[in-house]
Amino acid sequence: MNYPNGIKNKIIKKEIHYDNRGMSLEEDLNISNLYYQDKKIAYIYKKPTPIQITKVDYPSRNKAVIKEAYFKEPSTTDYNGLYKGRYIDFEAKETNNTSSFPLANIHPHQINHIKNINNNNGICFLIVRFNKIHKTYLLLAEDFLSFIEQNKRKSIPLSYFEEKAFKVEEKYIPRLDYLKIIDQLLEVS
Repeated sequence: MNYPNGIKNKIIKKEIHYDNRGMSLEEDLNISNLYYQDKKIAYIYKKPTPIQITKVDYPSRNKAVIKEAYFKEPSTTDYNGLYKGRYIDFEAKETNNTSSFPLANIHPHQINHIKNINNNNGICFLIVRFNKIHKTYLLLAEDFLSFIEQNKRKSIPLSYFEEKAFKVEEKYIPRLDYLKIIDQLLEVS
């Protein structure tokens, strides 16, 4: 097939993986959180990113299109809510790296937010998915903060997750049962 500007379509061979069938970490967490809500286990939701809309196109009454917007303020973490009477707050990140998680994916204001939640006895953690090796980890805030305070590295090695974090198993229902890990931690404390 030729495109209008004369560029020919190149055939690209790509290995197909059916592992997660298109599910992203966010989709898996949203499905899990809906399960928790439906079963009255916990109330945890994805926080919307605060935006200010500045320009809208109204081609017709029911087809308004946002043409221009900007972020009103820096967002904190992705998810928060209540579990067993405790405040829960966490950030969810994915990486295609196979050996480390880049710290550039976590912004300074998010680190500060994580510190504040942790210092006020909230349940706070990161859920990090290594896409290419199909592993998802829950890293507690104190272990995350300890790493960034004690290291000058620009990434957290996979070995640190294997040593300090909890592996989150993928299941059918709930898709990612991360509260099972939180239950184990609450029993210990």
